[in-house]
Amino acid sequence: MTTSTAARFAASYALLRVAADVADHWVQNDHQASTKGQHDHVEGQSTAAGRRACLAHVTSYVAAQAAALAVGSKLLGLKLSPARVVGALVISAVTHYAADRREPLRKLADATGKGTFVRLADHGMNGAYALDQAWHHGWETLAAAIAAGGAR
Repeated sequence: MTTSTAARFAASYALLRVAADVADHWVQNDHQASTKGQHDHVEGQSTAAGRRACLAHVTSYVAAQAAALAVGSKLLGLKLSPARVVGALVISAVTHYAADRREPLRKLADATGKGTFVRLADHGMNGAYALDQAWHHGWETLAAAIAAGGAR
């Protein structure tokens, strides 16, 4: 049985997305969630502590994605290229770290005219969370395309 690139892409995206949701909302601990965005310019917060917490979170996040891709590839017969999977996971890790440090995404939102939305926390909306998730989904789409691009 051969698996088309489109099928590998769809499966890879689904595996990356579900692993990301589990890692972001169940695996990430309270300390990581509350500390990962800390910066010295906010009174009483430490940039070093924020970086460590974010790195710990991203490590578990990417480990969950790697496990999902490995198990999913085996069970579904995707035959994903290990080198492409590593490339996809590097993109996921780097972009996830940038977003979860919070300042880079907030600055991007300000620069692109989304400054009001990123700060919205009313009417049942949280603009920062919505933009964060859209950022992750976009990069995971690219990661899935890279992972799916070539069978071994």
